[in-house]
Amino acid sequence: MTDHKNGSCLCGAVRFRTRGPLRGVVYCHCSQCRKQTGLYYAATDVRDVDVDIGGGENLTWYAASDFARRGFCRTCGSALFWKRNDSDKISILAGAFETPSGLVSEAHIFVADQGDFYTIGDDGLPKHARSSPGVLVAGDDGSS
Repeated sequence: MTDHKNGSCLCGAVRFRTRGPLRGVVYCHCSQCRKQTGLYYAATDVRDVDVDIGGGENLTWYAASDFARRGFCRTCGSALFWKRNDSDKISILAGAFETPSGLVSEAHIFVADQGDFYTIGDDGLPKHARSSPGVLVAGDDGSS
């Protein structure tokens, strides 16, 4: 039996359905994620072949760097996806999944770049100053 998870943006114009395993949720505290969402990204990822995206005409991609882009709904503005240009996976923001999502937390990344208006609590998760092994998010130079 395949495990399917569904989700959407706030207005429902962009929808998605995943198949199979999802990575644990990684909390990214880099400045770009903070500027896009107002706090930090909480995202999982899935192989490109294991996600179907509906309403693509309502999806806008913004190249925030030379190695990755961010996908959001052009109608309601919901941040939904992060996609590294050379990867066969796509990150999906955890809050976009329907509940219960069954997602579990995995780690915090770019904690050295966290905002000065909040603290990262003692949740028992690994905290990485930059990226972490196994979570390919940043450029080779460690930038966010």
